[in-house]
Parts: sequence; structure tokens; C-alpha cells
Amino acid sequence: MHVLIREGEIDYHEDLLGTEEANRLFLALAATLDWHDEFIRIAGRSVRVPRRVAWHGDSDAIYHYSGVRHEPRPWTPDLLILKSRLEDFCGQPFNSVLGNRYADGQDAMGWHADNEPELGPETFIASLSLGAVRRFDIRHNIRRKILHLPLAHGSLLTMGGAFQAHWQHRIPKQPAITSPRINLTFRLIHPKT
Repeated sequence: MHVLIREGEIDYHEDLLGTEEANRLFLALAATLDWHDEFIRIAGRSVRVPRRVAWHGDSDAIYHYSGVRHEPRPWTPDLLILKSRLEDFCGQPFNSVLGNRYADGQDAMGWHADNEPELGPETFIASLSLGAVRRFDIRHNIRRKILHLPLAHGSLLTMGGAFQAHWQHRIPKQPAITSPRINLTFRLIHPKT
């Protein structure tokens, strides 16, 4: 499904993975990625983010956001298979993946844009969702209109073009959700020279 928005591109593929494959990947990734707590700087103090994270990729895919330097852990076999599959599906290269693991609906991610310099001027991100269905919100920087998309188990959302320059996105808290979710955002980091 192509979502029509101004100033950017967003596409949603609800059933990229079948249920059986998505279930297997959820369990495998939960057990094999380098999940850890992350702390960011907000107003001069260190704050724990409300989810666990994992950063994997090529050795030179170093990523900086929220005042934190992320050095990638090596690709796992499952991640390499997904990377190749998504590169073929999207027609885009990837050298890294950010994993976010939400324990339940209390874990969330606030409004942000993936617009760090190492992502380049027209960032392309392929976001694979596994586990609990969570709401994905996007909000235009000027018009402030908010659109909501439910991200299903095994679905793929892609963001490209000028999307990150004009829109923010988030995963809001949803206290009624009691099961976990894993999100993988494949991206291309442009190493600093």
C-alpha cells in the first residue's frame, strides 16, 4: 500500500513475511541480537530509553544519535538473510540495522526524524515489524497533521525521499498491549572520511 503524503515517500506492506516465518524470526532475534539498555542525554542528564536496542552492521557503520556513538556488532546469520532479501525487495543497499525491542505497550519511542548527517540527504529506511501490532504515528513538521498506521506482525514500512526532512514519527505508549514487539530498521550509513 502506497500512503500518499506530501514531501516524502512512505510505503506499507502488511504481509511481507508469513506468520510462521515471522514467528520464527521473532524468537531467533530475541535470543541472538545484542540487546542492551540505552541511555541518552536530555537537558544535560542521562535518561534510559523506554525499550532495549541493538545495533548491528558493517564494521564502519558507526551511527551517532541523541549524543550516543553506536559501534555495530557483527551481522548475525538471520540479519544477513533479511538484509539481502530487503535489498532485493526495496532496490536499496543497507549496511546496518537498528533493532528496538518493546517489552509491552509501556515501551515507546517519542517523536523524532532519522535525519542524522551520516544517513545522507534523502534517507531510505526499511522498517520490519515482528510481534505485537503497534501504532505508528507520523506528523508533518509544519502542518502538524498526524496520520496513524497499525504495524502488523511480519509487515514492512519504508520511508524515503524527503520524508525525514518534513515529517517526524513515533511509536506511542499503548498500555493495553501486554505482548512484546521487535522492530528492525535497515539503513545505509555513510561513513565519515
